[in-house]
Amino acid sequence: MSTPLDALFIKTRAENRAALIGYLPAGFPTQQGCIDALTAMVEGGVDAIEIGYPYSDPVMDGPVIQAAAETSLRNGTGAAEVMATLSAIAKIAPTVVMTYWNPIERYGVNKFLTDIKGNGGSGVITPDLTIEESEPWIAASSKLDTNRIYVVAPSTTDQRLKKVTSATSGFVYAASLMGVTGTRTTVSTSALTLVSRLREATHLPIAVGLGVSTPEQAREVAQYADGVIVGSAFIRLLQEAQSPQEGVDKVRALAQELSKGLQRS
Repeated sequence: MSTPLDALFIKTRAENRAALIGYLPAGFPTQQGCIDALTAMVEGGVDAIEIGYPYSDPVMDGPVIQAAAETSLRNGTGAAEVMATLSAIAKIAPTVVMTYWNPIERYGVNKFLTDIKGNGGSGVITPDLTIEESEPWIAASSKLDTNRIYVVAPSTTDQRLKKVTSATSGFVYAASLMGVTGTRTTVSTSALTLVSRLREATHLPIAVGLGVSTPEQAREVAQYADGVIVGSAFIRLLQEAQSPQEGVDKVRALAQELSKGLQRS
């Protein structure tokens, strides 16, 4: 399989640095506002984009992302808006969609993957899909050459890490700690331990998410992971901005700051 995402990790490995991955839910703060903010992220140095499919029961999301998803749902965001955002952003950066399983099932597995691919997407992150329930998903995504990105946590056993990573493609999403998404003052030491364990199980790139929000934290994670995922910190800037333009400018500035520290020493 060769998608823009796969090419990105080859490039960043050759440059001896981690990839910076930015997250926003589609339709937040508005449909166009999301596209503008994601574009600003890429202009600021974000390497790849993760578009969230807003969902009414987000078990993995912390309060910041939940509030953004609620705004998005109030704005009427559904599958069409997610695909329109994907189509716009995949033209400028490798882009994946992060979604709970229920919206995929409602949409139809084959149609969902066909539309992801048709709109330039490189893959799909499925945080609540277990490996035991993945057979139809694995078959369909293999057929349609779309990366399947699974999430693993510090509590995942070594045996299970091997099982999950053997079905994963693109990159492995390493949740840095038990719990939900959100900015934190420090990145949990369990992130480094989890990445070390993953290195024993797979040769795939490993990206760390949950709790990375400052340039210092990004620099720390970049020393041992292949990718650094930042979501809540960008969302908070948009939530606190006095105007849409201020939000976009602050998102671009944070992306510039985060991207400076991703070189490995």
